[in-house]
Amino acid sequence: MLIRELTARCLTVVGAPWFSAAGFAVIAVNAACLGLETYSGIEAAAGPYLRFIEHLCVAGFVLELLVRFGASLDRPSRFFRDGWNLFDIAILAAPLIPGVRENVTLLRLLRLARIVRAFRLFPSLRVILVGIRRSLPGLGSFLLITALVIYGYAMVGWMLFGAAQPEKYGTVGQAMLSLFLLLSLDDITNILSAGREITPWAVPYYVSYMVAACYLLTNLLVGLVLTALQEAHEAERAATTGKKSGPPIPIDNTPHVQIARLREALDTLEAQLLTTPPAPRLPESPASRSAAPLP
Repeated sequence: MLIRELTARCLTVVGAPWFSAAGFAVIAVNAACLGLETYSGIEAAAGPYLRFIEHLCVAGFVLELLVRFGASLDRPSRFFRDGWNLFDIAILAAPLIPGVRENVTLLRLLRLARIVRAFRLFPSLRVILVGIRRSLPGLGSFLLITALVIYGYAMVGWMLFGAAQPEKYGTVGQAMLSLFLLLSLDDITNILSAGREITPWAVPYYVSYMVAACYLLTNLLVGLVLTALQEAHEAERAATTGKKSGPPIPIDNTPHVQIARLREALDTLEAQLLTTPPAPRLPESPASRSAAPLP
């Protein structure tokens, strides 16, 4: 009884709007402390205070995790099936592992990873994260197509501009890097003018590259991500609707229950027939009398 009461209270706290707001505030304060530590002057003047605030943030993270565990106290396995809970435990317990707590770089990365916890507090952020995860299979195919297109244009660029611009097209690797940087269309006017001075094929080369890589492939990437985000939004909405509606009520379809339901339906129909008055008879018309058969 005590466990059920404690679980109900923790569920009430976890479902309250202020709980998510408080968790996000702790994450924001922790991120601000990480940013302030990058300034040497602030670190020298207020370093102990920043570390004290960080310890308070860690205490807030532990308290939040304990409350979430209390919400699953009646079924602890449900708590450990949630990937976000495992992620929180990992980033809080990792600094205690020997070999990690002595590594300053790993500790900073773990402290930075606490900011990712903001995704679990807001459904809209979770939808974005799920959408990115759903787009990964299609993103692999997109990267393969992009690499093939850039490689093909890099070989053509090496043949056209390799001798005149060795710093950009001297090798296929340099050419691929130059074309990858050209995806942003930065300084495309000057690049096109310099190419025209080398060969007249520079115009169709750069124009076709802009159409194929900068426009078509970029729009393909945007469409891929938008489709994945839409699917993630629909899945989140379906999951939320399923949680609100609750589990389906089991129906007993054993033979004796079906017979009892059938008898109840017959009794109801018989009662309706007994209580319903008979319909009045309409008077016979002369035509119907004449059409009646003679005895």
